[in-house]
Amino acid sequence: MKAVRCHDHKPVLRELPPPSGEGVLVRVASSGICGSDLHMLRMGFPIPFTLGHEVAGITPDGTPVAIEPIAPCGHCGECAQGRYNLCVLGPQAVLGVGQDGGMAEQMRVPARCLVPLPPGVDVRDACLVEPLAVAVHGIAMAGIAASDRVAIVGGGTIGLCAVAIARRAANDVCLLARHDAQKHAGEQLGATLEPQGSYELVIDCAGTAESIATAVSLCRPRARLLLLATYWEGLTMPAFEVSMKELRVIGSSSYARQGLSRDVDVAATAMAQNPLIAKLLITHRLPLEAAEEAFAIAADRAAGAIKVAFNP
Repeated sequence: MKAVRCHDHKPVLRELPPPSGEGVLVRVASSGICGSDLHMLRMGFPIPFTLGHEVAGITPDGTPVAIEPIAPCGHCGECAQGRYNLCVLGPQAVLGVGQDGGMAEQMRVPARCLVPLPPGVDVRDACLVEPLAVAVHGIAMAGIAASDRVAIVGGGTIGLCAVAIARRAANDVCLLARHDAQKHAGEQLGATLEPQGSYELVIDCAGTAESIATAVSLCRPRARLLLLATYWEGLTMPAFEVSMKELRVIGSSSYARQGLSRDVDVAATAMAQNPLIAKLLITHRLPLEAAEEAFAIAADRAAGAIKVAFNP
């Protein structure tokens, strides 16, 4: 089968044997390029696995599913509490990072990773369930009410997913985005684009010193500051202002369970209820054979890319 792997800072297409071993064999229908994939490629991380943790496909019995790309140990203290995103295995538990992922024609996953799709969600769009689940998890941790004013800094996929999830609960959501395509998508999902006053919940989805400074400046006293970005290179935080405003800073990692519900299942439901999410966020679709072109497009946000998806 064809699969995309990282070699010498570039995505390369390989011919590999079909996946074997335990688990459910999934025929991949969509796999998204995440900012983390771009970063790992750029840094030349020595990943000997197939890339891709934003994945959806078809099981042998014809069921369309998204994939929750975490294969935790299941018995450590965090797993026992349902916080398997914090499993002691760390990155080794993540498909597409510590195990083979879904930028391929097929992948084999534990049955627990399957996320049956609700009616109305096209499996070719369902690679978005994973980034939506990131927003579901973080916003649930931070808490959100209809009366909250919410500001989101960063208009990439995670920022726009945060808009979509925040708007399910709050009426006043503002998006600070850099590029025209991001601004258009944010408006269509129900966000305003010009911040006014201060906010009870501010979400940083950009992951830079500049974005966190902007986020802190938008917080009202005793607001919640949610860190939803990935801070690969550390972070310089305006600690004086954080302290003077008595902000509650909330870190968030991936997705797990909120009570009896998995974040990924909530995300799939959100997609079913709002068809605009897939329509607006997936801007490019390419075959696996165009891996190098697809990664180049995904890296050029100024040219209009939001989510670039492989449809094998």
